[in-house]
Amino acid sequence: MIDINLIRNNRELVKENIKKKFQDHKLKLVDEIYEEDKRAKDLKQQIDSLRFNRNTLSDKIGALMREGNKQEAENIKNQVKNTNQKIEELENEYNNLEESIKEKMMVIPNIMADDVPIGKDDSENVEREQFLKQTEYPYEVPYHVEIMEKIGGIDIDSARKTSGQGFYYLTGDLARLHSACLSYARDFMIDHGFTYVIPPFMIRSDVVKGVMSFEEMDAMMYKIEGEDLYLIGTSEHSMIGRFADTILDEKEMPLLLTSYSPCFRKEKGAHGIEERGTYRVHQFEKQEMIVICKPEESKMWYDKLWRLTVDMFVSLEIPVRTLECCSGDLADLKYKSVDVEAWSPRQKKYFEVGSCSNLTDAQARRLGIRIKTEKGNIFAHTLNNTMLASPRMLIAFVENHLNQDGSINIPPVLQKYMGGKTKIEVKK
Repeated sequence: MIDINLIRNNRELVKENIKKKFQDHKLKLVDEIYEEDKRAKDLKQQIDSLRFNRNTLSDKIGALMREGNKQEAENIKNQVKNTNQKIEELENEYNNLEESIKEKMMVIPNIMADDVPIGKDDSENVEREQFLKQTEYPYEVPYHVEIMEKIGGIDIDSARKTSGQGFYYLTGDLARLHSACLSYARDFMIDHGFTYVIPPFMIRSDVVKGVMSFEEMDAMMYKIEGEDLYLIGTSEHSMIGRFADTILDEKEMPLLLTSYSPCFRKEKGAHGIEERGTYRVHQFEKQEMIVICKPEESKMWYDKLWRLTVDMFVSLEIPVRTLECCSGDLADLKYKSVDVEAWSPRQKKYFEVGSCSNLTDAQARRLGIRIKTEKGNIFAHTLNNTMLASPRMLIAFVENHLNQDGSINIPPVLQKYMGGKTKIEVKK
């Protein structure tokens, strides 16, 4: 949620930002908020004036009663009663306006960074940099599910029977590899000064509305029937929600947190063969990174966060690139975002394995997260970054470490998490 002063003082900036995001249907909301805010301020002045007059009249009643002037006292009591009725009417109108303004403000997108590329959707995202040489093989790379089945690591057919489309069983060494990668990502972050956290995996609706837009919530979240609870789509949700209505000490900034959680998503829509298997699933596990910091530090932390993901994938010997998200692909709360994509030797292209976002104070305003400074309380800036999401990253792993016989090499940094194994052999 943006600062309403931007609408009060610079409506054109807000409208131009909406146009760059190709959300012209929201332009009228800016003027509606502006007019409703003016009316609300006028009502507030009227209410304050009426309260002052009422209090002045009320002070006279006691004196008139002591003087024995009961008739005049009764007249003033009637005036006070009428004033109270008028105040109540105006307060109801004021509260309705405030609620309307809040609902509309929640829909207005965050102001984007000046250097965000302008584009309608993810097809217009812009490549920034590649890391490691792209893996090439003199032989055809099989579909990732075939590779996993060959090492006895996955059972999708049984998962369809128990749970439906978009689920899987990981077994044997592949299941161990999945856990090893998450453990390595956890330790990688701890070694870089982040505090490890395991958060709640369900959150209430007020937290959901605080951390994401309504459109995202409807497209992603699973609601627990009969409960005011949602399954998290990423641990960022409950991690940021932890600090709702909190005033943090400036001396404690920044908060550097890395969290593990299972994640649950609807993943609506039909997808091609490459996005079946373990690419788009309803359940996965993730190591996330969260930073809460002072406004002047968020740009620095944004660059540090995505670089940490790149460094970790490079240490796993998986080629990656960074892709700047264009305006039309940027979620409403985001100021700036970059995707980290891994190389697929089978598809001869990159695919998303993580995303880093700076939300400036958009989440903090929704949730009431402030920092106490010498100059007063200010809204914090929040950032999040995917360190590793599995089993999607397993696609990149098995393809980039594949041997011709179907076995999978284990890079040195992971071997201690795999009991010293240097290779996952084909199941006979």
